[in-house]
Amino acid sequence: MIELGQRAREASRLMARAETGIKNKALLYMAEAIEAGRDTLASANQQDLENARASGLDAAMLDRLELTPARIDTMIEGLRQVATLADPIGGITDMNYRPSGIQIGKMRVPLGVIGIIYESRPNVTVEAASLCLKSGNAAILRGGSESIHSNQAIAACIAAGLKRAGLPQTAVQVVETTDRAAVGQLIAMPEYVDVIVPRGGKGLIERVSRDARVPVIKHLDGICHVFIDSEADISKAINIALNAKTHRYGTCNTMETLLVDSSVAAKVLPELAGAYEQAGVELRGCERTRALLPQIVAATQEDWSTEYLAPILSIRVLDGMDEAISHINKYGSHHTDAIVTENYTKSRRFLREVDSSSVMVNASTRFADGFEYGLGAEIGISTDKIHARGPVGLEGLTSQKYVVLGDGHIRQ
Repeated sequence: MIELGQRAREASRLMARAETGIKNKALLYMAEAIEAGRDTLASANQQDLENARASGLDAAMLDRLELTPARIDTMIEGLRQVATLADPIGGITDMNYRPSGIQIGKMRVPLGVIGIIYESRPNVTVEAASLCLKSGNAAILRGGSESIHSNQAIAACIAAGLKRAGLPQTAVQVVETTDRAAVGQLIAMPEYVDVIVPRGGKGLIERVSRDARVPVIKHLDGICHVFIDSEADISKAINIALNAKTHRYGTCNTMETLLVDSSVAAKVLPELAGAYEQAGVELRGCERTRALLPQIVAATQEDWSTEYLAPILSIRVLDGMDEAISHINKYGSHHTDAIVTENYTKSRRFLREVDSSSVMVNASTRFADGFEYGLGAEIGISTDKIHARGPVGLEGLTSQKYVVLGDGHIRQ
């Protein structure tokens, strides 16, 4: 791991000065390598899936692990989209003259070496590599043991793209060992690693946050809400609530709790309950919800603060905006929350007062994603408030330094 860190630190210095055109070529060459290697990727992923099923991996993790043809398409499109994005490195902003005559501004620079630790989802390997490369960083990627074959196959495509573009192949290194001790070492090398991004289950992120000697960009879980307001368009509300829950179950931006204003509960909940039943979603409701839907399970206090990552949904009927905002800020994870309303004043208040990294009006929480936000891809979603918040794209992987321009100026 120390040798890996040393190689990454050396590569980061070369990447910091790499020209935009060369970085873009590398990204496009990676996309071509993945396109050409579809069969190899599918075969490696199938091996991982078979091993995962044999070891009893749950359905949500299997879903994240699978590389479908559509997900490979998304990986390729993500690389191409990142290549089209503006390069943030070297940009100077906020230039102004001081009374002394000097000019002061800020220049955007890479963070250096970024360590990414993740579970199951092999497409993270491509997303992380593309964003780290375009933002002038080197990356050390440590995927889960369950996706080792998929990650190695993807790593070969990344290395081919880097080599073809004339960039150091050590700019993106995938940790080949599945030994968990490698994670402990990676998060304790501040001399070689500048920031750690953990992506995975709550246990992994809590461990990394607790033990790291390197700064961490993270979110612990995704307890996302949709609030159907008294002035919601009922058709919009039903479509959004269904999509936010059933589009995919194993993602951090999936709705886990539905909040419904009491004045419209009788209009929306019976229809939604039927649609959720068809989709195989288990419903857990408060007493007021069960008065309308007596067939569903009673929600416990624990349900309000649970990220299911499964076809389970908790529902609460409440009275007005104050209760909804209070519930979200108390039980949510500051990830993504949405309101459905036709009232402009209420929507503005919701945007202002809900303390989450993404807050939405009349849209599904499933849009909280780097690709959907136009970032090309994301390295993760941050619910922290310092440095980066929300989907972390190119700018989130950079920092700024002050630059001073003078012409022989000396301080008097």
